[in-house]
Amino acid sequence: MTLRAPQASRSNALHAGAWWLWALGLATAASRTTNPLLLGMLVGVAGYVVAARRTDAPWARSYGAFVKLGLLVIGIRLVFSTFLGSPIPGSHTLFTLPEVPLPDWAQGVRIGGRVTAEQLVFALYDGAKLATLLICVGAANALANPARLLKSLPGALYEVGVAVVVAMTFAPNMVADVVRLRTARRLRGRPTGGVGAVLQIGLPVLEGALERSVAVAASMDARGYGRTAQVPPAVRHTTTALTLGGLLGVCAGSYGLLAAEGATYGLPVMAAGLVAALAGLRLGGRRSVRTCYRPDEWGIRAWLVAGSGAAVAALMIWAAAYDPVALHPGVVPLVAPEFPLWPAGSVLIGLLPAFVAPVPPAPSVPPAPSVPPPAVKATPQ
Repeated sequence: MTLRAPQASRSNALHAGAWWLWALGLATAASRTTNPLLLGMLVGVAGYVVAARRTDAPWARSYGAFVKLGLLVIGIRLVFSTFLGSPIPGSHTLFTLPEVPLPDWAQGVRIGGRVTAEQLVFALYDGAKLATLLICVGAANALANPARLLKSLPGALYEVGVAVVVAMTFAPNMVADVVRLRTARRLRGRPTGGVGAVLQIGLPVLEGALERSVAVAASMDARGYGRTAQVPPAVRHTTTALTLGGLLGVCAGSYGLLAAEGATYGLPVMAAGLVAALAGLRLGGRRSVRTCYRPDEWGIRAWLVAGSGAAVAALMIWAAAYDPVALHPGVVPLVAPEFPLWPAGSVLIGLLPAFVAPVPPAPSVPPAPSVPPPAVKATPQ
């Protein structure tokens, strides 16, 4: 099999779960650093892959909305740090706001006062990390087909998956409706900015969302959504015990891995809990009477895409333990962030999907309507 990216079709389309694993790997890497240079690289990697491999589907247009949401998060974090203060001490005072006196029971909380460069830089780093996490999730929304992702879920999680998919498709469809309505207003010569235009666009957007919800509910009812098969009571009880016990084991194992005193038993408990949870999901799938038509295959390209995200996450976690100073630049004293070479090189592994994932077809452009030539009126001789 050649690794040269072919033209995407129904038979060779990349598994939707591979896109989510790749994006979650980038998000995990972003959670391990506050270095703005590395966070900017992660955003650039996600943006390049989205630009190279997204389609013209409605959910693929949601990436820009997530980028704007990330910028909004950074702005809100800076505003809160400016007006509500920060526990970070600093000596470089930028300006001083009028401080509101608070009662004695509100010790440690202030409104206004001295604003330092150190606290703003700390807020900027913290907000940039959260914004990068949101942008990575937006990349997964723009690349993965939610309907095809629902097909790959186990039968026990089908009802939960439907609710998640409906929630995930709400935002992209709403963004598409806003773009469509703004274009229509622009063609009619009406303003698209300002409070009045937003209020006039908001009502049709909500109406369209309600109509889609009713249509989804009707189609689910017509397809017999919610029907379950009859299983023995012993299987139901065993499924419940395995699922709950497995989830508790995963939680206890995760706590053991994070705590220093529980690192010895954390991994075995987490592995046992994961096995029990998977067994419970396997048994729970017997209640589902649905079938999967033409299931998506997990091929070598899906392994490469998911593996690239996992490699970025693993290398960044190791870099955070090996050189934490480079990944978490200090703000007291205020210093310029370093550019760690090999962590930056590990981030570039996330560009692999832009070269191995199938190339989406070019968007079809409808032909321009032919305009007949104007009729020439004959003049009498």
